[in-house]
Amino acid sequence: MSAWAPRAVCTTGCVRGGAERSSPAVVALRLALVMLLAPLLPLLAAPIPGRARLQRAGCRAVLRCFGVRVRTTGGPIRNLRGMLVVSPHVSWLDVFVIGAVAPGTFVARADLIRWPGIGALARLMRIIPIERDSLRGLPEVVETVATRLRDGRTVVAFPEGTTWCGRAHGRFYPAMFQAAVDAARPVQPLQLSYHHHDGSHSTLPAFVGDDSLLASIRRLTTARRTVAQVHVAALQLPGTDRRELAARCQAAAGRPVRPRRRARIVC
Repeated sequence: MSAWAPRAVCTTGCVRGGAERSSPAVVALRLALVMLLAPLLPLLAAPIPGRARLQRAGCRAVLRCFGVRVRTTGGPIRNLRGMLVVSPHVSWLDVFVIGAVAPGTFVARADLIRWPGIGALARLMRIIPIERDSLRGLPEVVETVATRLRDGRTVVAFPEGTTWCGRAHGRFYPAMFQAAVDAARPVQPLQLSYHHHDGSHSTLPAFVGDDSLLASIRRLTTARRTVAQVHVAALQLPGTDRRELAARCQAAAGRPVRPRRRARIVC
């Protein structure tokens, strides 16, 4: 990993319990639904009329398989042509949560393309791959995002650059915001957090450290219920300064903007 690449201090030790467990029958039903839905996921990328509506419904169906409900607050998602959507990054689950609220093309880690099953879906959905340890390839990714925005597409990015547990968080790096500046397109910040069914904060969905996808899926399917809270913040105009835009969006996404210095964050 390159020295410039974003790093989180979060580890699997940040992932704590506190959730009531589902019954074995419910867990079995959820796993069966996952197996039934998996072959249908490529339909989310099908170029058919009403694809955005289909993507929303498909993402919500996937979330229900894991016992996750989505709750939205704040303003409505504006139906604008060419909009950059940014959000804090906690889990692989974020893609489905945001897809259920603001369907679009995602900027995702390049190795996702190589994951069995998920990789094929990622290619179908025209995910924009980014190599986190390759600074040289970053301008090309930014230009691809800007082109998609100019073409009227919605693009979703996670400017923290890596996942955090949800209690601790990173800063919004400005690189992806350059695409919005170049394309002169607005940015929609989202506040994303996960909670237990009683409203208390949950770190169970966090996908951090050396956690495995299988372990993450097991935690979600055995928990009674997880609520994904999405707050739609005020739309941000791009301006001309990507750093200033990143700071505005970070604050709007509920992440305090701290002075740029190294500090140890304790989860």
